[in-house]
Amino acid sequence: MENQLRMPQSQPLSSHQQKNLQMLTQKSKNFFHQQRVAHKAYIDWASHNSRENQRTPNGDWGTWLILAGRGWGKTRTGAEDIIHFALHNENVVCAVVAPTGGDLRRVCFEGISGLLSCIPDDCYWKGNRKSFNRSTYEIHLYNGSKIQGFAAIEPDRLRGAQFHRAWCDELAAWRYTDAFDQLMFGLRLGEDPRCVITTTPRPTPLIVDLVKRQDKDVWLTRGSTFENADNLAPSALAQLKDRYEGTQLGRQELYAEVLDSLDGALWNYSMIESCRINKEQLPEMQRVVVAIDPAVTSNESSDETGIIVVGKCSNNRYYVLDDSSGKLSADTWARKAIDLFYQYDADRIVAETNNGGDLVERLLRSIDNSVPYKSVHATRGKMVRAEPISALYEQKKVCHVGILSKLEDQMTSYTGLKGSSPDRLDALVWGLTEISRSSGNANWRIS
Repeated sequence: MENQLRMPQSQPLSSHQQKNLQMLTQKSKNFFHQQRVAHKAYIDWASHNSRENQRTPNGDWGTWLILAGRGWGKTRTGAEDIIHFALHNENVVCAVVAPTGGDLRRVCFEGISGLLSCIPDDCYWKGNRKSFNRSTYEIHLYNGSKIQGFAAIEPDRLRGAQFHRAWCDELAAWRYTDAFDQLMFGLRLGEDPRCVITTTPRPTPLIVDLVKRQDKDVWLTRGSTFENADNLAPSALAQLKDRYEGTQLGRQELYAEVLDSLDGALWNYSMIESCRINKEQLPEMQRVVVAIDPAVTSNESSDETGIIVVGKCSNNRYYVLDDSSGKLSADTWARKAIDLFYQYDADRIVAETNNGGDLVERLLRSIDNSVPYKSVHATRGKMVRAEPISALYEQKKVCHVGILSKLEDQMTSYTGLKGSSPDRLDALVWGLTEISRSSGNANWRIS
C-alpha cells in the first residue's frame, strides 16, 4: 500500500545532548555504586564487626540510651548508627554533640572509632573526603545528607538548628544540660526523629530521668567493658580487673552501674546536684580566687595541674566557677591561671608550694608582676584538709556552676588511697579554704 503509516524518524542527538546524557548516565552509575558501597559497609558492621547490643534496636523508641563501661564500643556504635541513617536517607541532617570541641574532634570525628574512620571514602560528596569541613565539623555525603558536629559547652550553637537524627556522646559529662534541651527542640525533621546517647554513667539528673523513661520512649542498653574483650589488650583488661574489680569505681566505670558515690568518699553526686546552678543564675561575686595545685613535671606520665576558680557572694555561699585543669607545661598553666584571674576579676591567685616552692611565684611574676599572689603549704593529709570543705557542701553552701564532670568524678571517687593524686580536688580545697577562712594578706612581691 502506498499510504502505509510510517513511524517518525528520531532525530540524532546533538553533541551537547550526547554529553549531557553521558554525564547523567555516569552520575547514575556513581550513585548506585555509592549505594552498594554504603550498604556493604553497614552489612559488614552489622554481620561481622558488631555485637547484638551494638546494633540499632527495632521498635518504637525516641531515644536509645547506651550506658556502658570504658572500652565497650560506645563511640563506634554511635558513629555507625548515625552513618547508616545518613547514608540510607537522602538529604537528611544529623547532629553529633560531644562535651567539648576537643572531644568532638579527637573522639567523634577523627578518633579510631569515629565518623571519618567508618565512612567509606566513596560515600563522601563527589567521592572526596575533602568534603569534610574541619573548621565547621560538617561532613557532606554523596546523597545530599549532612552530618554536623557541635560542642555541648556551646549550647547556643544548637539554638534554631533542625535535625532528623542526633548522636550525643558522653552525655553525663556535659557541662550545660541546656545543650541537650536545645538539641531536643531542634530534633523535629522527618517522620521519626530519634536520638542516640552513648555515655559512661553518672547519676546526673538528666541520666536518672532518662533511665526512668525506659520502656516508655527510651530504649536502654547496658554493657560492661569486658563484653569487648576481643578488641582490648589482655594486659590492660587484667590490670583493670586487678585494680578495680569489686570496687564501686569499677562498678561505675567498668560495669556501667549508676552509683551515687564510693564508700569512704567525702562527697556524693546528690550532695553536688542539690546546689547546682547554671551560669544565668549566678549572683554577683564578692570575692573570687584562682587556686593552683601545680604538677612537678610536664610529660605524658605527669600529674595534672589543678586550676580551679571559686567565688563567694554576699550571702556567704560559695561558687565553683571554672575548672581549667589539665596536663600542662609550667608556662601554660601559669598563663592560664593569670588569664582566669582577669577573666573572672579575681582578688588573688593561691598556689600550693609543697613541690614548687618559690619557683611557682617566680614563674607567675615573670608573666605578670602585678597579680596578687598567696602561697599555701600542706602540713596535713589530703583527706584532713578536705573534710571542712566537704562539710560546706553538706551544709548546701557550695554551688557548682554547670557540670564540672572531671572535678566531680575526683570528688566522689577519692577515698584517700595511696598512689592517687586528685589534683583538681586539691586545687578546689585550697581555693575554698582560702575564700572561706583566710584572712591573710596577699604577697605582692618576691621575698
